Amino acid sequence: MTIRPALAALLLGAAPFASTGAQLRAPRPLPRPIPGDSGERHLRNIRQLTDGGENAEAYFSHDGKWLTFQSTRDGRTCDQQYVMRLADAKTTRVSTGQGKTTCGWFLPGDERLFFGSSHGVDTACAPRPDPSKGYVWRLDPFDIYTVSRDGKGLKRLTNYGVYTAEGVLSPDGKRIVFTSLKDGDLDIYTMNVDGTDIKRLTFQPGYDGGPWWSPDGKQIVYRAWHYAPEDTAGLRTYQELLKQGLVRPGKMELWVMDADGGNQRQITNLGGANFGPSWAPGGKQIVFSSNHKNPRSRNFDLYLVNLDGTGLEQITFNKDFDGFPMFSPDGRKIVWASNRFDTVEGETNLFMADWVP
Repeated sequence: MTIRPALAALLLGAAPFASTGAQLRAPRPLPRPIPGDSGERHLRNIRQLTDGGENAEAYFSHDGKWLTFQSTRDGRTCDQQYVMRLADAKTTRVSTGQGKTTCGWFLPGDERLFFGSSHGVDTACAPRPDPSKGYVWRLDPFDIYTVSRDGKGLKRLTNYGVYTAEGVLSPDGKRIVFTSLKDGDLDIYTMNVDGTDIKRLTFQPGYDGGPWWSPDGKQIVYRAWHYAPEDTAGLRTYQELLKQGLVRPGKMELWVMDADGGNQRQITNLGGANFGPSWAPGGKQIVFSSNHKNPRSRNFDLYLVNLDGTGLEQITFNKDFDGFPMFSPDGRKIVWASNRFDTVEGETNLFMADWVP
């Protein structure tokens, strides 16, 4: 589950932006160089990798030559999973074209990848949540699938029929960390790459998600919002929404734990929605997206923070959404999703830049 860029507007009461990706226009040559915003000293040679619709959650292959990402292109209103060869921006859909997908990641060797898809339960594109419920996310019935980079050989890895996604591969290529509703709460688990040896890491009532291994595989960063013992009303509302397949994600902070689930500790206390954490080169800092400066704003920016919560530094300064950051395996580039330079309001595209330490 993610804060989709097109949904970021609703973290003010947030819902999708105007764009659905259905508007057609002549594509512009890609990748396309664009200027950075004032203050973006860490970013050099910014290139736009996609052009139009909603594109998000772009993650590098281990050799740094490919991206996998989700997109509403090809006239679809639900995300499908794609891979892009960075040498020429050639893009191929690897999911079935049915249901909805999320959160792709390359397996060892980069010839196969895994992602979450709902097509095994519902081949249709699910309707958006009832606006009367305020800003909520649908907990679509994703399970995790693997597929070849050319879209062939689809195999089902989990079979829970409830929200199971957000998978990230461990640095040694042996385990996957993921988020699931399979035990009735949104919690974090790990499993072998063949789907065996499931281990639950979080148990506190509330939302735990977006897990990401540290470069040495010893720690996991994630986003969470837990309910204090006295907040019985908040917990009850949360659990009632879960029964409806919904969650309200307006408040999230970053946490870090050991790879076995031990030593769980909160590292931010910023307010607003802090999400999409991953690790900066060297494994001493977290990079993430936040709207804490104005929690009712769609203006999410990228930030760095030390593992003890100190040294907060803003990376992007655009007036709209920036999120889902990931560094290349060699630490020399960063890829993220943004609403900057959209030609239709609310379009979300992928951008890559050289990283300046």
